[in-house]
Amino acid sequence: MDLGFVHRLVQAPGQSRRTLVLLHGTGGDESDLLPLGRALDSDATLLGIRGKVMEGPMPRFFRRLEEGVFDEEDLVFRTHELADFLRKAVAAYDLDALELVAVGYSNGANIAASLLLLEPNVLAHAVLLRSMVPVVPAQLPNLAGRKVFMASGLHDPILPADNAQRLADMLKQAGAEVDLQWSNAGHGLLQHEVEQARSFVASLG
Repeated sequence: MDLGFVHRLVQAPGQSRRTLVLLHGTGGDESDLLPLGRALDSDATLLGIRGKVMEGPMPRFFRRLEEGVFDEEDLVFRTHELADFLRKAVAAYDLDALELVAVGYSNGANIAASLLLLEPNVLAHAVLLRSMVPVVPAQLPNLAGRKVFMASGLHDPILPADNAQRLADMLKQAGAEVDLQWSNAGHGLLQHEVEQARSFVASLG
């Protein structure tokens, strides 16, 4: 079904109404995080989405000017575009709009964070793996009731630790309940972080 983004939907094998919205890192695609999504929740519907912006041969969700420097105008546009797609997907696939949980890695985590900040009514909760501040809104949204898990590496060469902490603080200031976990790691995800994220998703009920 053409809803504006290349995507892949894997329907829930059980009765769960939760949908994990899977947002890949630079160079990934709509299938990249399906194994991770199933590891995090064996019963959820999985919605993998491919970013529209190309950096050479690599799909991304928004443009960057250089490593760690985002094209903010494009980021804002792409955030609203992705939010529109998710609203269409909810209607087209009969998904529960109150049970959308983003699972994003790197570039995907950053646009998931941008959704929380600029389109706060789209996501119920979020798992942000290797994320940083994507944008600073003119006014913080009301994120009361939202739960966010963040996994960050102390030695990440791409996402500075202080920037990840700034994002956590910003989300908390907006009212979200944030669980920020630090690992003695770089940009790559570790198995114990997957287990922490799985426990977080299970705690959502």
